[in-house]
Amino acid sequence: MDDLAGYRIESYVDGFLPTAHARVPRVRTRPTRLDRLGTCRARLGLDRNNYTVNPGLYAIGSPGPEAPVIVTANYKLTFDTVRFALAGRNLWLLVTDTRGINIWCAGGKGTFSAGGIAEQVRKTGLERIVSHRRLILPQLGANGVRARDLRKACGFEAVFGPVRAGDLPRYLDNGIDEAMRAVTFSLRERAEVIPVELVLGWKLILTAILVTAVLSLIGPEFSLNAILQRWALASTATGLGLTAGAILFPLLLPALRTRLFSLGGAGLGLALAVLTPAIFPQLSWVATAGAGLWTVSLASWLALNFTGSTPYASPSGVEKEMRKAIPILAVGTLLAAILFVTANFL
Repeated sequence: MDDLAGYRIESYVDGFLPTAHARVPRVRTRPTRLDRLGTCRARLGLDRNNYTVNPGLYAIGSPGPEAPVIVTANYKLTFDTVRFALAGRNLWLLVTDTRGINIWCAGGKGTFSAGGIAEQVRKTGLERIVSHRRLILPQLGANGVRARDLRKACGFEAVFGPVRAGDLPRYLDNGIDEAMRAVTFSLRERAEVIPVELVLGWKLILTAILVTAVLSLIGPEFSLNAILQRWALASTATGLGLTAGAILFPLLLPALRTRLFSLGGAGLGLALAVLTPAIFPQLSWVATAGAGLWTVSLASWLALNFTGSTPYASPSGVEKEMRKAIPILAVGTLLAAILFVTANFL
């Protein structure tokens, strides 16, 4: 197909490998400037939903019929992590259509499944390209794939490999060990989710600032100085809540004594909210109490967002906590607004 007029070879493709069934695109295993730029954009949450590669079969190096088949997602950040980790190897890379979602989330949402993998096996004619019937799947996708269903759907056996793509070379050489199965959430890994939360949360932050600007106009008389002072209070409270919930919470997560993310975020929000009276000593306690309550509520809500980004919480536990926390946070936000407006009349 690359010979057809108008057909564009993707930047991650470096030629084609002939097989008994069809030519298979060979992927590069060293990052280009476009790859690095795309990684930065994905880490920041920019155009994250469209950062995908075409599903199908790819070659790394010059694999033959006996070469292993690694299965991954079509989220390009995942795809890149896997192919870069396998530089110097000869194997096949089967990319499934997970709708541009990473393996862990796709497994939970059902887009990384036995049916989806079997569909790519059939579409690519994999059974005519390799002589074995073994697929190496990522460990974090095990919640979405039943090995029995995959074998029944396409005749290939599912073998679950390591958690991290970086362990794939060692796994291919020596097999699995317990260290490869361990899920980590190190300081670096926790820090990597902060930019995404800050960028994806801009709508919430902008809405909060606009709402507080409107609430600042409510008062017995129009005074530009008073309005700016009230808006500065509300903006500061928003900034403190953002700092507590989106920055301090992931960094300090292992040190928190609770596994209730909403409670941990609220505690950090309260620790920063006590600074409000010191920053605005001229304002009434009602105003600072309302601002402080908003800081706590925002921090708690932002911390709750991290439930899907960590290995600490189960899907059922997340659902249970959200059912209990969201109504409380809604009441807290409403009470904060009432206190804030009431202070305008004092």
